[in-house]
Amino acid sequence: MARVVELNSYPIKGCAGVPSADAELTPAGIAHDRTFLIVDPDGVFRTQRTLAGLAVIEPRVDDTRLELRAPGVDLLSIELRPDGPRTPVLLHGNPFTGIDQGDEVAGWITAVAGRPCRLVRVPPDHDRVVDGDTVGTSAYADSCAVHVVSMRSVDDLGERIARGGGVAVPVDRFRANIVVDGWPAPYTEDLLRRFEVGDVELGFNRFAIRCVVTTVAQGSGRRDGPEPLRTLAGYRRHPDGGVSFGVKFSVLRPGKVSIGDELTVSAWGDPPWQS
Repeated sequence: MARVVELNSYPIKGCAGVPSADAELTPAGIAHDRTFLIVDPDGVFRTQRTLAGLAVIEPRVDDTRLELRAPGVDLLSIELRPDGPRTPVLLHGNPFTGIDQGDEVAGWITAVAGRPCRLVRVPPDHDRVVDGDTVGTSAYADSCAVHVVSMRSVDDLGERIARGGGVAVPVDRFRANIVVDGWPAPYTEDLLRRFEVGDVELGFNRFAIRCVVTTVAQGSGRRDGPEPLRTLAGYRRHPDGGVSFGVKFSVLRPGKVSIGDELTVSAWGDPPWQS
């Protein structure tokens, strides 16, 4: 039986994750997950794909305030702007809107990132629909609301990397929301189609296609690739392109999830490739 061993949210897309023992899942995923987006002066999103150093920015957020920490700079605490004039933003070429959080936080992030940045938050009337096998919604995530990875898969990948002369990568490279353990076989998460955990029910949306962010050491914000992409390319090529590791899910029933909760699977499927 698989159980939850980690719960992580990423309040600012591209910045450090926030671990927790319990999490409330909304229709858009863990509360505050990818609620904020760093953009350039033209409103185009920035992440570790182009600014690996964003990994060292540690956010803490509640309903009214945002705190930011990073090495070598003072802590910043600001009052959030939950609503206000909308500004256009582009996320993977898709147009959305955001609420700018002001010059102070923009200057702080710019100083850490070394490039001009603004910070926006998802507006309360955000109505994004994410297509997939199970339609869902999310804030500023790449696609669907909840990303699941199993430790057995991470271990198997690490063993393959080591056999090739490389160094295994930790699970934080994959920036998963829910990490599970307990299955004897790796990539069992690929077979999940519908399951319950805690008070929540989740439905399969799509397989997670990995990018260069997986080559960034999350603790230092430095690239130390080509792993894990080099090894994944040898055995995890998705038929539609790219390499796959982890699975995205839509929230069918919101609620609370805690570390230690067991997964109860109501529907299984088959992956579209051979691992």
